[in-house]
Amino acid sequence: MSAMTLSPRDLPHGDLWVFGYGSLMWRPGFDFVEQVPARLIGEHRALCVYSFVHRGTPEKPGLVLGLDRGGACRGIAFRVAENKRDDTIAYLRAREQVTSVYREVTRSVWLENDARARVSALVYVVDRGHVQYAGRLSPQEQLRHVRQGHGQSGANRDYVLSTVNAIEAQGFRDTQLHRLAMMLHDDGHSLHPALGQQA
Repeated sequence: MSAMTLSPRDLPHGDLWVFGYGSLMWRPGFDFVEQVPARLIGEHRALCVYSFVHRGTPEKPGLVLGLDRGGACRGIAFRVAENKRDDTIAYLRAREQVTSVYREVTRSVWLENDARARVSALVYVVDRGHVQYAGRLSPQEQLRHVRQGHGQSGANRDYVLSTVNAIEAQGFRDTQLHRLAMMLHDDGHSLHPALGQQA
């Protein structure tokens, strides 16, 4: 299955904005000029992608985040200098499009800084027609996949907890992810101290 990517003419000109809502928040992996808290309207963050590579295998899938339709999502917008945009796009495609489960799109995001500007950002949203689209799983199903998931980038549990820590560092909460983090905490593992205060 070929990856759904934008053509150069469909990408905004000048500096590139990239919207991060999952692991990009805490491990962007590319050079950027600035990062700004931001909000995207029309799609929400959800554990709706079976991970076959980074946090699981086809035999024991993990579960990672995607943007799914409806609602809104708070995350981080990264501004990449124009002379780094091609390298950054190539890096993101290699990272996000390994199994083509995401669609590469541009979306309007609202920067939550003094300017309150709206910018067009590169975003990776879930392809609902892909075999790895998990849809809406119960908390118990989510927990089972996260417990078992381990892939090239490490344990699925670490992915979830690192994302929760990044969300808290931005000063907000994600109810679904915080609930899952609490269940992982109940497994008896160590947890970031801040999470223990959010019961």
